[in-house]
Amino acid sequence: MKTLTIVELFGGIGALRKALLNQEIPHQLIDYVEIDRNCVKSYNVLYNENFIPQSVKGYSLPNMQIDLLMHGSPCQDFSRSGLKRGGKRGSYTRSSLLFETILILKNAVQKPKWVVWENVVGVLDKKMKPTFEAYLTELEYLGYTSCYWILDSFDFGIPQKRKRIFVVSYLGRENQFDFSKLERTQAPAIEEFLECKVAEKYTVTQPSILKYIEKACQSIFTARVHIIQEYCYTISTKQTRVPNAGFIRLGTGKYRYLTERECFRLMGFTDKDFNSLRTIFPEKISKKSSILYKQAGNSIVVPVLEAIVKQIYQKELNS
Repeated sequence: MKTLTIVELFGGIGALRKALLNQEIPHQLIDYVEIDRNCVKSYNVLYNENFIPQSVKGYSLPNMQIDLLMHGSPCQDFSRSGLKRGGKRGSYTRSSLLFETILILKNAVQKPKWVVWENVVGVLDKKMKPTFEAYLTELEYLGYTSCYWILDSFDFGIPQKRKRIFVVSYLGRENQFDFSKLERTQAPAIEEFLECKVAEKYTVTQPSILKYIEKACQSIFTARVHIIQEYCYTISTKQTRVPNAGFIRLGTGKYRYLTERECFRLMGFTDKDFNSLRTIFPEKISKKSSILYKQAGNSIVVPVLEAIVKQIYQKELNS
């Protein structure tokens, strides 16, 4: 059986690694690059590694054959809910770090066979699209053929409406990757992902927010307020005030936030994974963990990546 050699740039908490493990795809991690020290702590605990934080700036790929390079560069400046500063090369925004990957590929003695990039769909908006097209052009210049698709985690067994763009690039003229052939799975009811007993700290108590929720629920123009029913909305990095993911209605005018554990479940991680993270980020009686919420919101939904890497691996076996 072939063993995939992989590199994770902007590696976060290792959604790619988790996807490969879930699919039982033989793989060898060549390197993991992540600057956020808390993410690195989580990665080390989840996968029994000993990495230290490092930046993609100035990073060089090792001189060896790498089958798959994954990079989920920062999305804040592409996001429709952010400042929309974009990711133009030389703009020094966080999203412009996308082009650090291009520089890494340019300088590589041996270029990775496959490159996968994930980001928010806002990158296709009129203001942002020149950056997206520049990325594809740079890859083409380096010898890659790319295809892309907007995928929703709801179509991959996760009751979360989370649309993201995925670009799969292949080193060569014929990219045989086919997004239409990815294995889709019907999402179960969100109740299967929710905890039975939840601490009081997750209940919305601020009168101003409760009033805002009730007012929004009575209007057809609900603005940013979502009430979770069959699914949640896109999990972001925060579960405070009015979270994008939505509120859970408790009845009698009460609502609560999603818990950290629920957010990890809805990103495709297991309770075992979450329990491991609790050993380094212990629960506090009256305070929610901003670190864990941030890590969940910044991650990639694991089952979506599973479908992608499964097809890539199959093509490697057939090549």
